[in-house]
Amino acid sequence: MRAGPALALVVFAAYSDWFVHQPREWIDAKASEWPSFIVSAILATGDPAGDITDALGITGRDAVCKYDGRVPSGETLFAGAPVRRKAPAPDDIKIFEQGDFTVGWSPSLRHPAWCAYHVVPEIKFEVDPKRPNFKKDGKAKSSPAPSAYKATGYDRGHMAPNYAIASRYGKEMQKKTFLMSNIAPQRPGLNRGVWRDVEHRISKAWPRKWGEIWVIAGPLDTQEGNKLPESGINLPEAFWQVVAAVKDGELRAFAVVFEQDVPRREWPTRHLTSIRDLEEATGLDFFPELERGLQDEIETQTPTRLWPTSFIDAFANIWFRGI
Repeated sequence: MRAGPALALVVFAAYSDWFVHQPREWIDAKASEWPSFIVSAILATGDPAGDITDALGITGRDAVCKYDGRVPSGETLFAGAPVRRKAPAPDDIKIFEQGDFTVGWSPSLRHPAWCAYHVVPEIKFEVDPKRPNFKKDGKAKSSPAPSAYKATGYDRGHMAPNYAIASRYGKEMQKKTFLMSNIAPQRPGLNRGVWRDVEHRISKAWPRKWGEIWVIAGPLDTQEGNKLPESGINLPEAFWQVVAAVKDGELRAFAVVFEQDVPRREWPTRHLTSIRDLEEATGLDFFPELERGLQDEIETQTPTRLWPTSFIDAFANIWFRGI
């Protein structure tokens, strides 16, 4: 390739990378003003380019603050279990300790209001590709049968993920992730797309760089209460994850929210939000045991990237997505 075309491609890639790092409202405005084929080309180039430059720490910023408090290594929860403050969070949450993950179960929703888990850096177990069967959870009131999702158009979406738990804590813990108390209805495009993308980074890339990772995941339910027919399982309008890590005296944390109809090949960075805004939307209080000033500092920041990783992991994630 001659220098001229090569330089033009580099400039276009750099501009596309810059474009996708602008505020969401600005990008949406340009998408409505410019021809769709131009915006599509910019996003198709800028999203993977931006994901790599973010992962390498070249672009974007994290939500981060100084932290000299207790680090609960080996424990499921960082700074306490989520606390219900208001609707739409249900008022019947029952907390189940499942070993290496914790479920906040709601009998009225018939799915978890939240699940919390932690991922240590070391992969200790080989994961059998044959997955366990889904099972009703006898100790969870109103737990549905696995067949309740059949022919509904929704996947049985794990909140505490299969691979991350199985690879760190073994087969018996993996089986517990297939209890229906850990499952909520997710559209296939969400469950098998961007949700899986973030879970992949949590289970592989980020522990190698940031150490132990703490995660809370759950559904965003509306007060209207749309339900699956026959089973009465509540249908969330979106799903969220809150992810935290502590390294070198700094606390990092971010929140993402994905609507049920999110495109399968969507990029998660577009769905970053502040933890405080997520609290307002869910009615839950995250990290309730953090000192108030620290809560305010970390929860009001809105990051512009997912966490950096290693050079190898930056490109491995692009391969994982099939780009």
